[in-house]
Amino acid sequence: MAKPALKAALLSPQRPLGDHPLVVAGPSLGTSSILWNRVASLLGHDYDVVAWDLPGHGVSPVATAAFDVAALADALVDLVDSIAPGENFHYAGVSLGGAVGLQLGIRHGERLKSLSVQNSGAKIGTPEGWLERAETVRTQGTPVMIQGSAQRWFAPGFMDREPEFSSRLLHSLRDADRFSYAFCCEALAAFDVRNELGGITVPTQVIAGALDGVATPAMAEEVAAGITAGGGTATAVTIEGIAHLAPAEAPAHVADLMRSLISWVESRAAAK
Repeated sequence: MAKPALKAALLSPQRPLGDHPLVVAGPSLGTSSILWNRVASLLGHDYDVVAWDLPGHGVSPVATAAFDVAALADALVDLVDSIAPGENFHYAGVSLGGAVGLQLGIRHGERLKSLSVQNSGAKIGTPEGWLERAETVRTQGTPVMIQGSAQRWFAPGFMDREPEFSSRLLHSLRDADRFSYAFCCEALAAFDVRNELGGITVPTQVIAGALDGVATPAMAEEVAAGITAGGGTATAVTIEGIAHLAPAEAPAHVADLMRSLISWVESRAAAK
């Protein structure tokens, strides 16, 4: 599988990297770093927050060949090394970004300080469903996904309460490269790390939305159980009233959960 090129945006204040713990944030399919703006505004004083974009989304270049989720994880490590060479980091990711987080834990655990897996799972959807979506988007473009994505992404009432922010997220989907989006769908079709969760040893939190029909609370519990069964430390948390984009729908709650995990990990490291 090819390793795609990725780019990122700094969401915390402009300052030299290295004086604050590094937090790397990953997107869901169809979104961009915009997804993390609100959480970053709450964490950016204490942490350097860098959000990366999927191939063909946001600032990342389009993909020219197929890739899998493991290749995305490898590419992300390369991206971090281009920003902060060799630095260990805290990672948080939503949906496909969360799947990349699980692969980071499995393949690059020595680089992670903590892992926050949000609205995701060790296997998401069905191969048939993802391959059908890939073909639809290749043929018709990403705008065909807007209505269905809006229904999956947001809990009832969110778009009415937050019309500008929800519109910006949906514009990210509209503007995404159709072929790169399709490659992401195919990567999700092949993604299944249920039997590898025991290899994740980094402290992990798994966040679910109570109204998420894509990555259900039961899937979050499955991830946490798989990690703890292998001797790792993991907890699952369900946030009431939200669907598939926790950082957008409940930024304060997500920021508090992430801060709690990161602070605990950093204090343990400082005590050694």
